[in-house]
Order: sequence, then structure tokens, then C-alpha cells
Amino acid sequence: MDEQIILAVDDQGKFLEYIPKSIGHTGLGRRHLAVTFLIFNSKGEVLLQRRKHQVFDNIWDFTASTHPLHKRDGTNETLKEAALRSLKNECNIDLSITDIKVVGEFNYFAQIGEYCENEHDFLLIGEYNGQVKLNPEVAYEYKWVSKQVLLNDMNQNPQKYTAWANEGLKVLKEKLE
Repeated sequence: MDEQIILAVDDQGKFLEYIPKSIGHTGLGRRHLAVTFLIFNSKGEVLLQRRKHQVFDNIWDFTASTHPLHKRDGTNETLKEAALRSLKNECNIDLSITDIKVVGEFNYFAQIGEYCENEHDFLLIGEYNGQVKLNPEVAYEYKWVSKQVLLNDMNQNPQKYTAWANEGLKVLKEKLE
């Protein structure tokens, strides 16, 4: 696990301090900021990826997920900057900051063995109708599915999806139905 510095926060997402990524993801972890992004297209479909992940491996996730990082220049990435970085890295998709919006936030905790996710996660959405070139280092495959298929499958098979996607779905239900 690399030692990127992430932002530790309280349950309301208020900044507390900078911590190494390993501190946020081992044992019970430390609550920290995260960003989850879901792309919609003009056909009413959403873009999912089957994630390669150290802990939550080989399960479906929303389009892209990451943490806002503390940058070398001493500033912090904004939620939208982090989302755009992740989207570019994971799917080779370029959007502008004005093309995306924050639709909600949630806290969750999930643990497998010695590793965990303990996050205050912001959910962002955007529209994209171009090509996807998935980064094979971060995902096995991607697919476009209708909103209704996603809702039905996540309700019937939540174990097939990341913990943060399941929590994000609660935020999105009103927007997808």
C-alpha cells in the first residue's frame, strides 16, 4: 500500500489532519475523505467497472473511486479534482469540472481481514458519451448497464458490488428511479 497522504475527517467530513494511506486502511482505519464517481450516458445507462483492489477485489464498482490527496504544493485536491484524476486514470475519460456535480455524501465502514475502508464518501455524477479505455492495472472490465438493471441487481445481489457503491446507491435511488 503506497503512502499517499489523505485527509482524516470526522463523521461530518470536517478535516482533522493528514494521515498516510496505510493508517486510513488498516485495522479499524481512520475516517477519511473519499470520492466515488458515476457516469451516465445519453441512453440512460451507467458505466460500471469490475475493480482490481487490494482488499475488495473482483467486484463491481461505480465508474471511478479515489481519495482527495494533499498535494506537494501544500494544497488539497478538491472533490472534483480528485474525481477527474480518478476518472482519467481508471477509464481514460476527460471531463471538465463544470461537467460533474456532487449529489450527496455518506459514511461507511467495511473490513476484510486486517484491511478496511472507513470513509466519508462524496458521490459525484456526470454525463459522458465517448470511448472508454479501461486501465488494466485498476480494473478487469467495464460495462454500460441501464439504470433499472443496476438498481435491480444491486438490490438482489449487493455482495457483487463494493461497499461504497452499495452505500452510494442509497444516495442515488431517487435520481435513478
